[in-house]
Amino acid sequence: MHIPIVFSAFSFLFFTVGVINPVNASEGTWFQETLTEKDKSLILVASYTANGNLKKLKSALNDGLDNGWTVNELKEAIVYLYTYCGFPRSIRGLQTFITVLDDRKAKGIKDIWGPKASPIKDERAKYDRGKANLYKLVGTKLDGPKKGYAQFSPEIEVFLKEHLFADIFERDVLTYKERELVTISVIASIQKAEPMLRSHMNICLIQGWTEAQLHDFTKIIKHRVGKQEGNDAQTVLNELLQSKK
Repeated sequence: MHIPIVFSAFSFLFFTVGVINPVNASEGTWFQETLTEKDKSLILVASYTANGNLKKLKSALNDGLDNGWTVNELKEAIVYLYTYCGFPRSIRGLQTFITVLDDRKAKGIKDIWGPKASPIKDERAKYDRGKANLYKLVGTKLDGPKKGYAQFSPEIEVFLKEHLFADIFERDVLTYKERELVTISVIASIQKAEPMLRSHMNICLIQGWTEAQLHDFTKIIKHRVGKQEGNDAQTVLNELLQSKK
């Protein structure tokens, strides 16, 4: 007599809390989704490119195109992530993407290429442009004395301002918010860079990703990329959020 009541209550909870989907049904892991399928596609494209899992990257690229990313947006993500995991991974990702596009074309699928990056008309020095873009990214000016790696190796601080935050961040194919999702996906997947992951998770919050979305990000990493990678990312996120209380 009680079983139908329990089932009914569970069913009501299941369908009223929200859309609940497994990250990987075979693992039996369930959680409430706060990231869109499009968001998740970008996470996996970045992660599989970064760790060199080209077989899974093919599937993620297909999903990404099917979920609404343009060819130029996904290409931009793969190019951009070289700044965090190197040219070899990025180039192998691009080569894999070419194969995916050729296969889709052979099947009669017409993918949308989308806009290319707009020409840069800002005539300021690249260092100054990069500095201004970094301010937009983190929401605060960084004009204090150089510390840590920037003091020890000032040339890399110049490279970061002029190349990463000027040459690359000025390209408007992806938003800052989307670039930061790519960034944490790469750093979480290559591991052993927890201070950077924490910093960029904080920037994700500044750029508009929510705490719930970042929690779901760690679950996606855990169940689609690697258990250790996901657990490490969750630990970093927990420490970041605890520090804000």
